[in-house]
Amino acid sequence: QVQLVESGGGLAQTGESLTLTCTASGPFDIMGWYRQAPGMQREFVANITAYGGPMYADFVKGRFTISRPNGRKTIHLQMTSLEIEDTAVYYCNGRQFGPSSVYWGQGTQVIVSS
Repeated sequence: QVQLVESGGGLAQTGESLTLTCTASGPFDIMGWYRQAPGMQREFVANITAYGGPMYADFVKGRFTISRPNGRKTIHLQMTSLEIEDTAVYYCNGRQFGPSSVYWGQGTQVIVSS
């Protein structure tokens, strides 16, 4: 069974940076990040294909950078200028091009305080 494992969450103060990492046990065409704040729906943050082409949610506003070294099974989400509103559980996901199942990691908590 394919697994995705996130790491790198934690505590930060506003304006600081954190980098999240997700490693998959199998290959995915597309890997990305979603987040879910308390009482809110899960929302898209960013994704990237095995060939590049990162996509971002509007609220990222140039603060986050997703990367996928060598298009392999690990992605990173570099988050800078963190805001309190970035507090959420961040989930990694992976899927293939076209209709396919989506696989999710367990999530990693990010808490931003002032």
